[in-house]
Amino acid sequence: MIIGHGGNVYELARSLACEPKDIIDMSSNMNPMGPPPGLMQYLGAHLDAIFALPEADAKQMKSAAAEWHGISPDRLLAGNGTTQFIYTLPRILKTKRALILAPTYSDYADACRMQAAACDYIYTSADADFAPDIDALGQKIEGVDTVFICNPNNPTGRLIPAADLAPLCRRYPETVFIVDESYLPFVLNGDKDSLIHMDLENVFILSSMSKIFRIPGLRVGFIIGGKGVIQRLAAYCMPWSVNSLAQKAICYLLTQPAATNRFIESTQAFVDVEKRRFTEYFRDTPQIRFFPSETDFLLAELKDMTAERVWTEMARHRLLIRDCSNFNGLSDKFIRISLKSAAENEKAAELLRRVL
Repeated sequence: MIIGHGGNVYELARSLACEPKDIIDMSSNMNPMGPPPGLMQYLGAHLDAIFALPEADAKQMKSAAAEWHGISPDRLLAGNGTTQFIYTLPRILKTKRALILAPTYSDYADACRMQAAACDYIYTSADADFAPDIDALGQKIEGVDTVFICNPNNPTGRLIPAADLAPLCRRYPETVFIVDESYLPFVLNGDKDSLIHMDLENVFILSSMSKIFRIPGLRVGFIIGGKGVIQRLAAYCMPWSVNSLAQKAICYLLTQPAATNRFIESTQAFVDVEKRRFTEYFRDTPQIRFFPSETDFLLAELKDMTAERVWTEMARHRLLIRDCSNFNGLSDKFIRISLKSAAENEKAAELLRRVL
């Protein structure tokens, strides 16, 4: 099992002899405002759902998600988090050579390696604020059968507009594009940059429920694509892969669109304000540089200290950030900070300034 995802709040709590709840975890990219109002009470009232098997194909949850997105139910599948699909797709697609837009989430490469598929990378750079170069990406696609793009990207927070990405996918119909939109709900007016409504047969879209609704422990996500490719993928999916409470949670949230949309919109507004407020703390701090981000986390480059040392100093004060030195394409000078409540963000900013 591959577990190189950075900070572990449980391990840090053991080393500090405290409870995980005593640590401000800014290493994990979850909604600082979640879970949505009413969800925990609803789940508490439906715990008896675990006494029976869930729907084998999560049909009710799929229907709710399809209606939410305004697409046909036969264009999506539900799974045990998007991770299930990331590791399943290279096997089903018989991927031989993948291209990964990096630095990015390590599981894309790990999933390919499990299937003995070769991985090529095209890197964005700090000099360009990690903005992707679509023309350069297109030039690397020849000879590649699968392309992984996290959009907006983890850990850089940069977004490729649909107006740029969709034409690229159409230009290479024989290449499969796996586009991970798990952080798109955090983006102001982000719906316009989703590929969900493009209905391209060579594109799979990953949509996580964990981040925006802050329910990572329930392990639930969707994959969306054209009817033909989704039907092909369905033949490889295991029954009962989404547990009963996860299905209950998503049906509850997606069948009350007005309330859920208000929650998402308030999250987007909060993140937009807090990003600007957090980076303002460091306007006159030359020891650190924050990069533009469209989502709920910020990538930063350190000038004098290493990420490991900053991580250690912050952790001593029970505040966990992400050391990004194990991202392919980043050095030991990069950290990522995920926004939390306004008070926690202020505490983190003040502590980080003292450490620097």
